[in-house]
Amino acid sequence: MRATTLWTALGAAFLLFSCGVKEEPVVEDPPVVWSVSVGETSLVLSSGESAVLPFSVKDKDATLGEVKLLLQGGREPVDFFVREVIPGQEAGSYQAVVVDAGLGDEYDWEVYVAVTQRNATNGREYYVMSPVVRIQSKVLPPEQKTGLPVVYVDTEGGKPIVSKEEYLNASLQILGTKVYDGLESAVCQIRGRGNTTWDWPKKPYLLKLDSKQSIFGLPKHKRWILLANFMDRTLMRNLVSMKVSSMTNLAWTPHCVPVELVLNGKHQGSYLLIEQVRVDKNRVNITEMKTTDNAGDALTGGYLLELDFHYDNKVQWIDPHGHNNQWGDGVPFAVKSPDEDEITPQQTAYIKQYISDAAEALYGPDFKDPEKGYAKYIDVDSFIDYWIVFEVMGNHELGNPGSVYMHKDRGGKLVAGPCWDFDWGVLSYNTSPQAKTGLINGSAIWYGRLRQDPAFEAKLKARFQELLPQLETIPNYIDEYERLLTASAKLNFAMWNPAGDGMINGDENMTFHDAVARLKSIYKDRLKVIPSKL
Repeated sequence: MRATTLWTALGAAFLLFSCGVKEEPVVEDPPVVWSVSVGETSLVLSSGESAVLPFSVKDKDATLGEVKLLLQGGREPVDFFVREVIPGQEAGSYQAVVVDAGLGDEYDWEVYVAVTQRNATNGREYYVMSPVVRIQSKVLPPEQKTGLPVVYVDTEGGKPIVSKEEYLNASLQILGTKVYDGLESAVCQIRGRGNTTWDWPKKPYLLKLDSKQSIFGLPKHKRWILLANFMDRTLMRNLVSMKVSSMTNLAWTPHCVPVELVLNGKHQGSYLLIEQVRVDKNRVNITEMKTTDNAGDALTGGYLLELDFHYDNKVQWIDPHGHNNQWGDGVPFAVKSPDEDEITPQQTAYIKQYISDAAEALYGPDFKDPEKGYAKYIDVDSFIDYWIVFEVMGNHELGNPGSVYMHKDRGGKLVAGPCWDFDWGVLSYNTSPQAKTGLINGSAIWYGRLRQDPAFEAKLKARFQELLPQLETIPNYIDEYERLLTASAKLNFAMWNPAGDGMINGDENMTFHDAVARLKSIYKDRLKVIPSKL
């Protein structure tokens, strides 16, 4: 019985096998990454730039998961990251594009290339790690660590810039930031500029490009200024002044950006790159006169004038009307455009006569009359806004006068502006002690007479109150640029010491932060004092 049962079972098994019943096929797991090797053991990254890190996997048929860079302990670095992975020409080879995050930090990390894999049994993810790779930030020169754009100018043959008249051939490059685009290369010329400022140790410069270029996204032009701000311990008097000017309705205010300057390979410190005052559709937008514009409507403009006590222009004169601190009675005028070598005798005679007619109307018996008086000749609103900028910033040079501009377009009236050169004596009780309790420019040039008109004075007062809410935001603007300029100021004043040339602004012996605090305090005082005196 037991033997029969055994054979019966064996027979049944044989029948099942011989009838073609097959076993279930074995499903193999997909190939996985078992090891990662790298083609480089170190990388150096420049700020905001990328580099390629080659790597490969042992199983060439394996599906590549997510690729990361990991520090010891499994954390991801914040200073750089893998932007993309590009397959190589050979199976199993890849290139990881590693990008600096642009934080501006210095770093030196040991990391691993980590390839994500998934366990076929439980679905859990794990990393397959490469050998160690060292990734470092590029060692930057100090001027590239301030957070400001860096302007590089190299003169032909490394020649020093010793003249305000003769240009030197040069090349220009700009290293940008996350905010401002750079400039790869431009052919230019460079010379010195300025009056008193040229005599100081830290020199200002004029750049003239061979072709019009947009710098920092500003309208294209050939001419740009590098202001040294040598005597300004805050490094922001011009910067803040141009911001205040831009809040008004003045026709144009020069745009400016703080930069570092490297001249012939040597860091020169903190500068302000600013648009030069020029007749141009994107700057002082008036008609550019030709030598044939000598009669009729064509003779009426456009003219760019500067009032400047230096009195060192070719086409200049003193109008006997008005008052200034340097000349007493009379105001010095000069023509800046048309150029001194192109202006014709007819054009010179016309603009001199126009200024004389305007001044005589202003100081005449009918000066308040809108048809016969000063309003016939000058754009009143521009003269009001111009005065407010000078008064708020405590710039006494409206009454000196120095770097005071006016312009007249074809068929138009005399317009005040643009604002320029606000580094000397601005927001300083040292140069203008009367600013503590009163006005600085209450009787400057023509304003003493203008303010004798109740209508002008009322309009001036109303306009100040209208602008006051915007003007009250400037202290926050000062705080913002204090943070931005701190590193630049530290480098700059290690090279240049304004205290060595005497006290002009009154903060030359202060620290940068104390000088900025003083600037902000005086500015706030001006917003209280001015309306009390109007």
